[in-house]
Amino acid sequence: MELFSPEFWSALLAIVIIDLVLAGDNAIVIGMAARNLPKENQKKVIFWGTFGAIAIRSLLTIVVVWLLLIPGLRVVGGLLLIWIAYKLLVEDKSHEVKTSTNIWAAIRTIIIADTAMGLDNVLAVGGAAHGNYVLVVLGLLISVPIVVWGSTMILKLMDRFPFIIYIGSGVLAFTAAKMIEEEPLLHSIFGEISAIKWGFSALVVVLVLLAGRLRNKSKASASVSTS
Repeated sequence: MELFSPEFWSALLAIVIIDLVLAGDNAIVIGMAARNLPKENQKKVIFWGTFGAIAIRSLLTIVVVWLLLIPGLRVVGGLLLIWIAYKLLVEDKSHEVKTSTNIWAAIRTIIIADTAMGLDNVLAVGGAAHGNYVLVVLGLLISVPIVVWGSTMILKLMDRFPFIIYIGSGVLAFTAAKMIEEEPLLHSIFGEISAIKWGFSALVVVLVLLAGRLRNKSKASASVSTS
């Protein structure tokens, strides 16, 4: 992939959307982990906790980008990403996290919690980067400040406009389909025919969004019947 080509910009946009949709909750966790500390220490804890979390996430993403070069792992990663895209639509997320009055304990909590919650993000960004480490770095530089300082607004927007979640899930599903299509072991199936690849991508996106929509409708109906 050439730098600053249309493919480069579309992949960068996908990474930023993935980061914003998947990492909003992580930023809330960062705030909650520091909430019991004195005001003068909260900014320090949030800064160093975020710095540590970003460093680990960057390292993990680079490892994932490298691992995806191993034959067969793109299919595994793509299937996992399809499941993550579906869960994004149907999973009720909670923000319970252990708080601390100790600065280093709070920083440790932030790093551990972000690493555990960010594995889906790491896989998604690794897949969307198509082996390009510049994309990984640029995506983080653009999206992390937005997530850290605008997480509350992001989550409020998602609650008010649910279609944002569907857009994010669609991007994840599309990224998953592309990962599977780029698997060398499946070259005989997808080959170089664009129509087959686009058809497969569209099918994956539609199936994920439809399954999520039906599941949410089912949950809503069950909730009404029990109330």
